[in-house]
Amino acid sequence: MTDVADDAPTFTASLVTDDIEPFDLSDHLGDEPVVLAFFPAAFSNTCTDEMEALRDGFDRDDCTLFGVSTDLPHALDAYRVQYDLPFALVADPAHRGITAYDVVDSFDHIGVDTVAQRAVFVIDGDGVVTHRWLADNPGQEPDYDALATAVDEASK
Repeated sequence: MTDVADDAPTFTASLVTDDIEPFDLSDHLGDEPVVLAFFPAAFSNTCTDEMEALRDGFDRDDCTLFGVSTDLPHALDAYRVQYDLPFALVADPAHRGITAYDVVDSFDHIGVDTVAQRAVFVIDGDGVVTHRWLADNPGQEPDYDALATAVDEASK
């Protein structure tokens, strides 16, 4: 399990911005803090609430924020457009990111074997995890004030 004070595991996936392109987390480490917000499923209620909270009430000026899910890149592209998300999403259908951070969950009750556990990691400019939050259940959102404090601390 990736924990605070660990070197941040890197992984590859697909980056969804205005385009879809390859993503390697290591290319984004080293400057400002990076926030990885893992979420189970685009277009679901709690995930949308979380992404909208990160869009509307979270100061992203001092960090690079990535929403990460196991959805396919084109689904995340449609999700990003529909909800006007100004930050990048990372499509991880091969489960490299969720495995690297040990945030693998399932929705067995609807026949889905592998999704991201809702979790948030803050990585400082040295590539070290400085904050980790794991949801107790898929309906739980992170403490956004604690996340803002963690980003502020990682910026120093």
